[in-house]
Amino acid sequence: MSLFSVSNPDAQLDLRGTPCPINFVRTKLRLEQIQPGSLLEVWLDPGEPIEQVPDSLTMAGYQVEQITDCAGYFSLLVRRPISTS
Repeated sequence: MSLFSVSNPDAQLDLRGTPCPINFVRTKLRLEQIQPGSLLEVWLDPGEPIEQVPDSLTMAGYQVEQITDCAGYFSLLVRRPISTS
């Protein structure tokens, strides 16, 4: 599926059907596995996941670059910061 985005993600994580807060934990663990500065695309369900996960990631120091409504789920682009101090 082709989506308009600021850049191509370096990794992708499909968390559709995954409840809160497990989806946040899995997203954070995956972000810790990719290189600093890399972009992760996460697929989240509507409702609580898309309402909670982006805010939780921002509070944890990650940069949410884009949220796209893909009709039935949301695509979230998150960048791992260069330094996590």
